[in-house]
Amino acid sequence: MNDNKLLEVKNLKKYFNLRSGFLSQRFSGSVKAIDGISFFINKGETFGLVGESGCGKSTTARVILRLTNPTEGEVIYNNINIFKISSREMFKVRREIQIIFQDPYASLSPRMTVGDIIGEPYEIHSIGNRQERTKKVKNLLKVVGLNPEHINRYPHEFSGGQRQRIGIARALALTPKIILCDEPVSALDVSVQAQILNLMSSLQKEFDLTYLFIAHDLSVVKHVSDRVGVMYLGKIVEIAKSEDLYEKPLHPYTMGLLSAVPIPDPQLERQRKRIILQGDVPSPLNPPSGCRFHPRCPNAQEICSIEEPQLKNYSEDAGEHLAACFFAGKPI
Repeated sequence: MNDNKLLEVKNLKKYFNLRSGFLSQRFSGSVKAIDGISFFINKGETFGLVGESGCGKSTTARVILRLTNPTEGEVIYNNINIFKISSREMFKVRREIQIIFQDPYASLSPRMTVGDIIGEPYEIHSIGNRQERTKKVKNLLKVVGLNPEHINRYPHEFSGGQRQRIGIARALALTPKIILCDEPVSALDVSVQAQILNLMSSLQKEFDLTYLFIAHDLSVVKHVSDRVGVMYLGKIVEIAKSEDLYEKPLHPYTMGLLSAVPIPDPQLERQRKRIILQGDVPSPLNPPSGCRFHPRCPNAQEICSIEEPQLKNYSEDAGEHLAACFFAGKPI
């Protein structure tokens, strides 16, 4: 039994119902954004969640924080099922679970100063007086590498990287235990991405933070994650330690994703075999039967279209390397 778990997701589902007809509003189907995923995050670690756009990564973060209600499943935080507690109790839990949003341009109110944005959590949770809040905000600005004297400036006066630092400061305000990072660097220049990732790494050590790090860029996830989960069309298809996943991927979808990551050495880049996945990602409104990846998989057999593979541990030692594939590890 793992006593180090801080957060556990069990069979989580989120379906968005579609309705047609101007007056009748008849039910016409469900978009299966998340369809039965399970994973856990240990205290102090970074769990990376990767996959193509539209696979359900961001929806997962929003459901965990109860910004969107789930269709089914459980999220256990500190031995509490957060879907079963009251709004008042959830208000307390939100002090310990914070989120950094993807777009630093859209996630900050243009009508509020930086001081008001970062200080708002203190006000909502009735922490300190105005003078104490101002002192805390200035200290947070210093912690994330910004000038405390800029407390009265507005978001439009900052660059994208600086805005994301403001978003990080806001997430840190209530000294959370876990931060959900929803593609926090995807909207930034590559040089700025490295600065933000290094900042988040140093903050994790300084404040003993746990991260759920969502991204579509596997090279970024490799840099920051201890363990990685790979999502495809609302399902998790592989979970492993970061080094195991990158050195020996077992699922053909993971193999395809990794082959798209550029290698900085031109000679090695020319020599390696590129895996081009055929076709497009199917619609989550009508996902394929059996394994959801089988229409695009070079290794697909008849069983793949009939039966859905379950996550199974293929680790050769005492560790954990899960893959949902009938032919896990077979090269493509």
